[in-house]
Amino acid sequence: MSAHPTSASVTEEWEGKYLSPFAARAGESRGRAVPEKPCSLRTCFQRDRDRIVHSKSFRRLKHKTQVFIAPEGDHYRTRLTHTLEVSGISRTAARALRLNEDLAEAISLGHDLGHTPFGHIGEEALSASLKSRTGRVFEHNHQSLRVVRRLEHAGRGLNLCAEVEDGILRHTGPDLPETLEGRIVRIADRIAYVNHDVDDALRAGIIKAADLPAGARFLGDSCSARIDGLVHDLVESSFENNDIVMSPPMREAMDSLRNFLFEKVYLGSVASREMGRVRNVIEGLFEYCSENPETLPEWSLTGGDDLHTVVSDYIAGMTDRYAIRVFKRLFIPSEWPPRGGEAAGDGQEKGQGRH
Repeated sequence: MSAHPTSASVTEEWEGKYLSPFAARAGESRGRAVPEKPCSLRTCFQRDRDRIVHSKSFRRLKHKTQVFIAPEGDHYRTRLTHTLEVSGISRTAARALRLNEDLAEAISLGHDLGHTPFGHIGEEALSASLKSRTGRVFEHNHQSLRVVRRLEHAGRGLNLCAEVEDGILRHTGPDLPETLEGRIVRIADRIAYVNHDVDDALRAGIIKAADLPAGARFLGDSCSARIDGLVHDLVESSFENNDIVMSPPMREAMDSLRNFLFEKVYLGSVASREMGRVRNVIEGLFEYCSENPETLPEWSLTGGDDLHTVVSDYIAGMTDRYAIRVFKRLFIPSEWPPRGGEAAGDGQEKGQGRH
């Protein structure tokens, strides 16, 4: 059989010829913390994408809240479906701008791996518990980086490329990602959640279409129309520029919709009712685990840090339903005897009047 170039080398050669001068190229990656032998079939960014998808923390996203806690309906977003929507938007924009689609996809799939149960309410509750004991705050982007660096694979981490780690860390916060692909994910994240959270809030009856601000009507009359308009604007405004930007009118309209969501949905009456309950669960778990470290599962000790950081790792990694189940086991009295047996009071109740 005659020699032929591998898939990875062909892809890297194609990237060198056809990607934008501003794109990140797999063949020019800054590499991994622990050097590895290259794969003959996949570029380094493609390998990172696969590592993230096959990680335990990625699988747990399907049972983590986006906005609505343990919703009964099947069509509400979860942290996993949010991640997939961000990935789709990021890939579309990266391809249109001739940037590295594989890098954008890997960053988007990993950006929320460190998110807590119970959505942003859970993040605030965990941060409050951690701060009251250590003075430190919990930030999900830093936790996502911690997951891929130290917590996955029993403390070995995923050993991702520097560009992927940078994009995961800086998908939110004050600092911009170093690559344009990372900056795409940063904006795609906001495009996705602003629009799908409106969609879910409408479905839940928390808001009505007539309540939406003028910015939403400027963007479009449906979730898909708003996303389509925002992505087109991002591509058209960023084309041939060494940056990822949106036009001022579209950015202002999206910001007005985001502010509306914070007022009416994220911090509104429904969220406020759940806030106290979530805080009770998170604080209860944090206190119990801190006072009884022997009850922590062995895998949660892989970070190698102080106890409160380990407890924070454990709780942040929980799904909504697992956190509720552990809380019930620790703090809610169990019925006796277990299911299948006669309740302790049955005989007495049946015999009432025979004393």
